[in-house]
Amino acid sequence: MKRSIIMIGGVVGALALAATRLLAADDGAIILQGTAGTTLAQEQAALKAAKRQSDEAAERSTRLEQQAASARDEAEQARRRAAAVAARIQQAEADIEAAKARIAIIARMQRIQAARLAARQEPVVRLTAALQMMARRPLALALVQPGSVGDAVHMRAVLDQILPVIQQRTAGLRAELDRSRALRATAQQAADSLNQAQTDRRSRQTMLAALETRKRVAARDYRANAGLESERALALGERARDIVDLMDRLEDAGDLRERLAALSGPLPRPARPDQAGAAAPERSTGMGGPPPYRLPVVGQLVTGMGEVNDSGVRSRGLTLITQPGAQAVAPTAGRVAFAGPYRGYGQILIIDHGQGWTTLITGLHRVTAQVGDMVRQGDPVGITGAERPAITIELRRNGRPVDIVPLVGLG
Repeated sequence: MKRSIIMIGGVVGALALAATRLLAADDGAIILQGTAGTTLAQEQAALKAAKRQSDEAAERSTRLEQQAASARDEAEQARRRAAAVAARIQQAEADIEAAKARIAIIARMQRIQAARLAARQEPVVRLTAALQMMARRPLALALVQPGSVGDAVHMRAVLDQILPVIQQRTAGLRAELDRSRALRATAQQAADSLNQAQTDRRSRQTMLAALETRKRVAARDYRANAGLESERALALGERARDIVDLMDRLEDAGDLRERLAALSGPLPRPARPDQAGAAAPERSTGMGGPPPYRLPVVGQLVTGMGEVNDSGVRSRGLTLITQPGAQAVAPTAGRVAFAGPYRGYGQILIIDHGQGWTTLITGLHRVTAQVGDMVRQGDPVGITGAERPAITIELRRNGRPVDIVPLVGLG
């Protein structure tokens, strides 16, 4: 009987130790913080959109780098390289959004996994505690306890029945812990991707600042009329009642400029003498169709056209939440008609695309384009502010708002 009791105590102690080690096997797991208040479908949609934006930005950058390499003029080369780096910055911003969406998805999976693991652990923990109590009973107490060798044999039979159950449950725990370790590895990869994208973005922002300086230096001899153009735009802004009136005034001025340019005889002096004789900027073709268009920033769409915001105002465009300090580019080619602060809208940018098409971008922190600049699609034009700024983009045709969604493929 003594030998049977010693054997039972040894088996119980080994089972208890094994179960205890199993439960502590995943103490070093990385638990990511997800995005509060979002659903899995929203997180998956955000990941898909960010990947698409990253691929598109990478393709644009490659194309612009090829154009820069073939450019003969130093100013044109600097301009194309700046646009290529701006596209690389937007690629990094999209990669950041993708990494954050992936982290949110993994964090959700980790929470589900933790709950499932806790449910599997609970009965094993209770059983382990009972077995440990039996294993720790003093042998002398077991010897003096009333009972027979038959009782010991009966206990052995009970343990033989319990052992397969313990093995089955601990096998399930091992499988759950293997899933936890796999999630931990995936979480580390997502965190590394986020850090790398942030590093790439900072280095490319530094590169763009240097290229912008070179671009301005290359064009400084041709900016004689820039100050006059800017003063005219500011004067229009002061006389305008609101931002809609400002855009109407600028559109009228643009129509007048186009009519004067269409007259026979001497052409009016261009705002940018360096553009004289150069190819006209890319504009819409056909019977006034929409120009080739893309969103100027990488971000998440929060307000669509026609939606009513918290202030009760119906939106005339799209509002996106961007990364702090995100890069803004020209959505399509045109001439900068207004650039600067305006009445509670932050720094705004208005681009005249010709044939009655204009774009308004509000909520910028800094505008890098200047009034009179001829911009091409993808040229860097500004920077957003800090703390997830909201950027609004409006497209108009002859004073009427136009839905941007079909033009950029969001529908």
